[in-house]
Amino acid sequence: MFCWIVATLCAFFIKGLCGFANTLIFSTILSFGNSNINITPVELLLGYPTNAILAWKERKSINWGMSIPLAILVLAGSIPGALFLKTAHEEVVKIVLGFVIVFIGLEMLLRDRQSGQAKQSKVLLFFIGLISGILCGVYGIGALLSAYVSRTAKDSHAFKGNICLVFFFENTFRVLMYIFCGIITLETARQALLLAPWMLIGLGAGIASSRVLKEKIVKKLVIVMLIVSGVALIINNL
Repeated sequence: MFCWIVATLCAFFIKGLCGFANTLIFSTILSFGNSNINITPVELLLGYPTNAILAWKERKSINWGMSIPLAILVLAGSIPGALFLKTAHEEVVKIVLGFVIVFIGLEMLLRDRQSGQAKQSKVLLFFIGLISGILCGVYGIGALLSAYVSRTAKDSHAFKGNICLVFFFENTFRVLMYIFCGIITLETARQALLLAPWMLIGLGAGIASSRVLKEKIVKKLVIVMLIVSGVALIINNL
């Protein structure tokens, strides 16, 4: 239980500090000693309420024409993702996760060097939506989706509103699907409930620290740690 508490504190501290990467941090820390079929549903239950709150708060900045189609594509991708999580060999899931973490870490590192709002592409929207859905279904990771929305949103309010709305729909669908598939159990719910206070502590500490620490430096440190962890995860499971 100690490792789960540490993972929760670290993940939601980073969430409060940077506004992203909580799922990546949570999954990376716990994947070295736990199965992803146990990790992903707990993180889903811990992070679910925050998306509803932020989507409602930023509702005036939501681009419904982009968010709804993106949410539908993510939901479609979540189905094969959940089936893969349920049936795939544990080592395969961890190796794939390692590559995903490295790829997303590199993408996040390069993202800071680009500036300006990118144009929306229907082809890219389709691709990002499906792949993000699969990643959400298996790992709960939406960083690829965040990367796309961050490039098309006009400001931080639009980014938070759109991404949280998509995640709210996706989380709702995935909670029901996980229950139906037997991935979320009473034990899962109990563990998430026990970790909820630590989630609030980590989130509060992250928000408080954001007033003191430089966000850009912390982001780069998190990215480097993710890349190194992803490589280690691949090597340990080959």
